[in-house]
Amino acid sequence: MAAATDVHVRVCEQEIIKYDLEIKALIQDVALCSGPQSTLTELNYKVKEKFGQLRQRIQDLEQMGKEQDRDSDKQSMLKQVEGHRRQMLSNQTAWRKANLNCKMSIDSLEKEELLHGGDSSLRQRKMTKESLAQTSSDITESLMSISRMMAQQVTQSEDTITTLAMSSRTVQETNEEFKAMTGTIQLGRKLITKYNRRELTDKLLIFLAIALFLATVLYILKKRLFPFL
Repeated sequence: MAAATDVHVRVCEQEIIKYDLEIKALIQDVALCSGPQSTLTELNYKVKEKFGQLRQRIQDLEQMGKEQDRDSDKQSMLKQVEGHRRQMLSNQTAWRKANLNCKMSIDSLEKEELLHGGDSSLRQRKMTKESLAQTSSDITESLMSISRMMAQQVTQSEDTITTLAMSSRTVQETNEEFKAMTGTIQLGRKLITKYNRRELTDKLLIFLAIALFLATVLYILKKRLFPFL
């Protein structure tokens, strides 16, 4: 059963690393994107999808960590989960910056077209404004998603700290119980040793009493049967 759990943990960690690398590659594509808006929208959709998959696998790893029997394994896995979450937040920040860079690139393209003039540039400028409005909306949505996720992570971190505190208190209580049991065992050992010594003393006294009794009987018989000896 433990071996199967280890396999699931390794598979989960490998998938987390895979999604992390895919997200980094997509963010790079967003940063280098110069339009049109449909391309940027498609890239952002893929990034959102990968973030959703990554978030789910991190939650799976956290659940497996909480189910570990040994406290050391549990704490180690929960630390890994926190590390993955910090990396995911870093990727989300990089994604936001990449979107801003893309916006600046589109702005530059719009300025160039304005310098060349013409009706086509006006139409293109109108389309670019619409694209910018859509990009701004996507960025706002992404920021709101990040804010919600950060609030959720704060709650999960508080739960993790509470779980670790409870585990530490349980270990301390168990240690105190072991100390109490050790004291009881030592007291029992002393009582048994004292009882064994007392039993040996009683046997010795009984033996001496019997010997004294036999000696007295023999002395009396000797005086009765052989008075002149």
